[in-house]
Amino acid sequence: MRLLLRTLLFLILAFGLLFAGLYLTSDAEPLPATVTGDPELPAIEVAGVRLHARQFGRSDAPAIIVLHGGPGGDFRSLLPLRALEDRWHLVFYDQRGAGLSERVEAEQLTLDHYVAELDAIVRAQDGPVVLIGHSWGAMLAHAYAGQHGEALSHLVLIEPGFLSAQEQADWAERAGDFMGGPGMIWHGLRAGIAALHLDGPDDDAAMDHTWGQMVGRFANAEGNPYHCPGEAFDSPTWRFGAVASQAAGRTQPEDLDRLSGGRDFAGPVLFLTGGCDSWLGRPLQEPRLGDYANARLVDIPRAGHDVIDDQPQAALAAIRDFLREN
Repeated sequence: MRLLLRTLLFLILAFGLLFAGLYLTSDAEPLPATVTGDPELPAIEVAGVRLHARQFGRSDAPAIIVLHGGPGGDFRSLLPLRALEDRWHLVFYDQRGAGLSERVEAEQLTLDHYVAELDAIVRAQDGPVVLIGHSWGAMLAHAYAGQHGEALSHLVLIEPGFLSAQEQADWAERAGDFMGGPGMIWHGLRAGIAALHLDGPDDDAAMDHTWGQMVGRFANAEGNPYHCPGEAFDSPTWRFGAVASQAAGRTQPEDLDRLSGGRDFAGPVLFLTGGCDSWLGRPLQEPRLGDYANARLVDIPRAGHDVIDDQPQAALAAIRDFLREN
């Protein structure tokens, strides 16, 4: 009994020392406030939710709406697309619960909520719009095109991860190679302790920091083709949305299958892929082309999953050619 107590006390002491050591040697970069905490941020309101949004170009020009990845990410890494403002009206927004937009409860982070939010932004524009979506944003654009294709002129899909429940299961199996193990647990522990240094700016900051660090670890895992060999996955971001990411993990199979609706879209579709990404790039996207009435694929050399941030000039040229020729 004494040996057991001594062992228990030793473990408690060791854990306490470990915790103290990590706390004293860790730090966390301050997170920016969301639109609910910083009234100076540009914002729009959709269905009672304040969204961080920025618009560029003439308001009377044809509209392009840009959809970021995640769920939980933000549009910062997609800002090179602003160069299209010479001919189009660009609308960037952080989706509800993500980036610098208002945080909402998990019950308001379903596919229906995301589609309705996007539809309100689309309907606020004049005439059919172009959707450019990256990763999860491409999946959302695809689902929207299946429900409201008449509101769209073109669809640009940058490496959508999966478009059905079965494809999600395949993605999760592959993702497991980069998400588990003691290294990820240790990284999460350190990130969580570092988050204790944060003093706001709101109640979601600590979890947003921790979850964002974990997602970064996943994207940069050895062997993960989200980035080119020898390079880091380091695309800029404002702030991750932890609850949005967690809610996505609880999406039901029937909702995942609704992501496939865009196959009925009759307009022109461009799949844009990164030449380094052997997972979500050309090998996954090229077999999909036959499902559409008018689809093409452009593979961007020396780009990983974040195609726009990795090779902005080449990606912009491909998008301009696509929009001009269709």
